[in-house]
Amino acid sequence: MPSAPLRILVVLPMYGGSLPIGRYCAHALEEMGHHVRTFEAPLMYSAFAGLQSLGLPQAQTAQLENSFLQVVSQAVWAQVQAQEPHLVLALAQAPIGRSLLQRLKRAGVRTAMWFVEDHTVFQYWRAYAPLYDVFAIIQKQPFMSLLAGVGQNNYLYLPMAAQPDFHKPVVLSPEERREYGADIGFLGAGYPNRRLAFRPLLGRNFKIWGSDWEGESLLAAQVQRGGARIDAAESVKIYNATTVNLNLHSSIHATDLVSHGDFVNPRTFELAAMNAFQLLDERSLLAELFAPGELATFGTIEEFYAKIEYFLAHPQERSAYAARARARVLRDHTYRHRMQTLLEFIVERLGPWSEAGVDAHKEESRHIAAAAQLAQSLSQGLTPELAANLVATMSGTVERLGLGPHADFDAVVAALRARSGVLDEMETCLLFLDEWRKQYTK
Repeated sequence: MPSAPLRILVVLPMYGGSLPIGRYCAHALEEMGHHVRTFEAPLMYSAFAGLQSLGLPQAQTAQLENSFLQVVSQAVWAQVQAQEPHLVLALAQAPIGRSLLQRLKRAGVRTAMWFVEDHTVFQYWRAYAPLYDVFAIIQKQPFMSLLAGVGQNNYLYLPMAAQPDFHKPVVLSPEERREYGADIGFLGAGYPNRRLAFRPLLGRNFKIWGSDWEGESLLAAQVQRGGARIDAAESVKIYNATTVNLNLHSSIHATDLVSHGDFVNPRTFELAAMNAFQLLDERSLLAELFAPGELATFGTIEEFYAKIEYFLAHPQERSAYAARARARVLRDHTYRHRMQTLLEFIVERLGPWSEAGVDAHKEESRHIAAAAQLAQSLSQGLTPELAANLVATMSGTVERLGLGPHADFDAVVAALRARSGVLDEMETCLLFLDEWRKQYTK
């Protein structure tokens, strides 16, 4: 850990499976004591998606989408200018283009991406990986060699995780148990291997949750809510209410229903943290993360069906597996563990943080200098004593907001308006001054 809290900007994707992961990372970094801000790209998704609805030729639509993403990059840069972060952490599919990454490098801002994707399916990493200072991945070979081949040698194997205060056992009401509960359950997208693997479960007390099940007429009765997307909060209720949670990793190939892939998906860690029983297909990297007997696994589709029947009939064994898996995740596989590993790796490869080791007096002087800059236009007409008190009080506000030493008044006001909760006296005064300034300007 650095001796002083870091300012970290987490850039979220506009949508997709890595979006909640980005929020878990931000939460973990805040728990560790860092000043964290998130770039809320999801706020822009509806406008971006709407470009496809304009009825324009595909070439023009693509040009508009590229221009839109350039505007989003400018918004990220504006937030960087306000916060002056030590680190910009991007999740897979975050709206950060090549020009912005080059700009961040010139500005001396460290960058890292957590590529929580399968590199064989999503290959956009080739264009962007060399531009990040650190590239964290959920796979090993041959991905590591491929990264080295494009010039990215600061790669880090960083498997998925869980957030214990969110992915946890919950008490459900009788109504919730009726809605979400089932003997067998699955939450996820309708990949080809899952469609075929789940068809023999027709007629069972089996519920499928999630999207991308269109055209699957045989399983239509099992798909809940017509294949609507399920948010993270509701997924916790579903997992807690299901007796046997199926965890079959996705594959775009239907020839082998059990893919025998490498990386371990987020669902594995989340279910374990919730003390929910799961039946998981074997993965080549699983043995590094869980010991034998901590997870119930299967290696063939025949074993899959047989173990569903076995564990439905043996509740005590289900409970024992769930308890062992939860203990392992809480000990080794939380997002706080992952963020700690990432920050340590960055220092190992890039050296100490620029402000690491700064003593409290120097750190305090930075924030006093920032506050002085903010207060300059507000303290005219005050006595020197009152002006000094204003500067000293505002320095604490600047520090709590996690802003950089050169943040201006508008940046502070924007950060205050984005916060939730009760304002203190100084924060209230600053917002009042902003309203007064608007009226005065008019």
